[in-house]
Amino acid sequence: MKSHFTFHVSRQEGGVRVIAGRAKGRKLKQVPGEGTRPIMDRVKESLFNVLGADVVGTRWLDLFAGTGQVGIEALSRGAREVVFVDVAYAAIRVVKENLRTTGLTAEARVLQMDAFAFLQQPQGTPFDVIYVAPPQYMGLWLQVMGVLGERPLTYLTLTGIVVVQIDPKEHAELDGLPFTLYDRRRYGNTQLNFYGIGAEWLVGRGNYQSPASPLPSGKASGSIPTPLSTNYSALSESRRSQW
Repeated sequence: MKSHFTFHVSRQEGGVRVIAGRAKGRKLKQVPGEGTRPIMDRVKESLFNVLGADVVGTRWLDLFAGTGQVGIEALSRGAREVVFVDVAYAAIRVVKENLRTTGLTAEARVLQMDAFAFLQQPQGTPFDVIYVAPPQYMGLWLQVMGVLGERPLTYLTLTGIVVVQIDPKEHAELDGLPFTLYDRRRYGNTQLNFYGIGAEWLVGRGNYQSPASPLPSGKASGSIPTPLSTNYSALSESRRSQW
């Protein structure tokens, strides 16, 4: 089976650096080769401006991790843990080197494996943020959302979000899946989609108050409500597994 991999590398003058937090200014190594999906500094900075201070204490999955720069930025800004997944050995080696450079190894798990194989494994604690940046024009992001949508509360907390990095031409509606698109940001040929578990799906399975939006208050575009900052009653492991 063809491997699914990507490196979300920002190949820009001056190299890739951590923008803010404990490791601010630390230079990150890039993965050799051209098989990359770039994330420029301005896009990364905008992503973390949207999430704001709610990054602190969160648990992340950096899927198709590449250099690991998105997950490393999250750790630098106070995330509790990031799991980095990439099938390419070169990428995994660079992620580990970048974690050592930034002094963030203790809060990270780095796994060399196919993204879909990882998602099929038994999952432990759900993630607050799942970052998805697969190879372009292959429909892989839609496949990932399909897998996540089969058991959303296995992968995401009630107020968790999935951030998808795509080319704007790849955008498609997620018909039949339990996700709501809370925000969409475009920066040239890069687009970030912010998804949370839909309110109707949640309410229909537990009579929980519907979330305004998974994004921090005031961060979502328009009048859409937000996930990370909203408080919900904790679900028992047995109840969540039924969903």
